[in-house]
Amino acid sequence: MRLRTRRSSRRQQQRDARLIAFAVVAAAGIGLAVMVVNWLLVHWWVLVVVLVLAVLAGAGWLYNRQQRVQWEAVRAQGLRYGLPQLDALHHTRFEDAIRELMRRDGCRDAQRVGGRGDLGADVKATDPYGRRWVIQCKHRRAGARGSAVGTPDLQVLNGTARQVHGADVAVIVTNGRVTGPAVTFAKQQRLHVVDRQTLAVWASGSRPLWELLRAVPPPRRPSSLS
Repeated sequence: MRLRTRRSSRRQQQRDARLIAFAVVAAAGIGLAVMVVNWLLVHWWVLVVVLVLAVLAGAGWLYNRQQRVQWEAVRAQGLRYGLPQLDALHHTRFEDAIRELMRRDGCRDAQRVGGRGDLGADVKATDPYGRRWVIQCKHRRAGARGSAVGTPDLQVLNGTARQVHGADVAVIVTNGRVTGPAVTFAKQQRLHVVDRQTLAVWASGSRPLWELLRAVPPPRRPSSLS
């Protein structure tokens, strides 16, 4: 019984000690805060200096950020690819190039999603008009001499672009050839084909892809580009 009483007494003493320590720390903190406030009230100019420095630092950060954005815009607008460059790329780098071209055109969220299980989408992007683009890339190392893109490739895109990826504009891009039946199927299913000739114009110039394609859906929202 005495052992339990001693243990209870020790626990109470420990709790009391913690409370006292907390009270001392709190009192010291409040006292320090009061001292700082009183000091600042006397030396008010320090607050003015700190505020001015903060404003200057914020203005400098905004200026640097604006310069970076402008530089990226200039760099993107100057992006050019020639067909020999595109032919020499690995197929994953070809997808990267298509993503960069979409970014050049103003699609800031353009991303490469190609890989296993991509369900027919290699690049996704939203253009400045609010339209969602889903692009399937078909790279041919031999260029025009490589195997032609056929109807089965278009069928994969047609089956997933809108239903799975929510595309407003479904596109297949190749640096090679496209068969006649594939072109016919694309027109029937409202798909867009960027063949070697169209790719050359798009990659080497500054016109966005939607100005090179026919029957692109109307804008979803107003844009400063419209």
